[in-house]
Amino acid sequence: MDMNTDQTRKFITDFIEEVWNQQQTDKLGEYLHPAYIDHSLPAFLTPDHLGLIKWIQALSRSFSHQTTIEDQVTEEDKSIVKIKMRMIHIGEWRGIQPQGAEVSTGGYRFYRLEDGKIREHWAEINGTALENQLTRGKTS
Repeated sequence: MDMNTDQTRKFITDFIEEVWNQQQTDKLGEYLHPAYIDHSLPAFLTPDHLGLIKWIQALSRSFSHQTTIEDQVTEEDKSIVKIKMRMIHIGEWRGIQPQGAEVSTGGYRFYRLEDGKIREHWAEINGTALENQLTRGKTS
């Protein structure tokens, strides 16, 4: 099933809301292509559905988080979103003990769809800004 640009835009915003913000990983089958590849997961995770589930779970153990889309450019089967992540540090993250600090970071996510589902994903999220806020006690 091919989608038009408006359908692709909504599909990606729904995916971010349901899967990332609400951690409804049981809905991944609705969003991810059977041959899904995630080019942005840490090397210790498999770049597939299972790796994505483990990454969302790990992030959710360390942070209460909310992703907001600040900008989105979509054309047929491709969509890039500029995001802002607002987070509260509730669990250990990369050796940093939880502080309850409110932190934020931003970045970009790029999605390519095939057959009406996400086939590939790339991300560039500013992890350095996040770690600096946690280690220096700064929030933004």
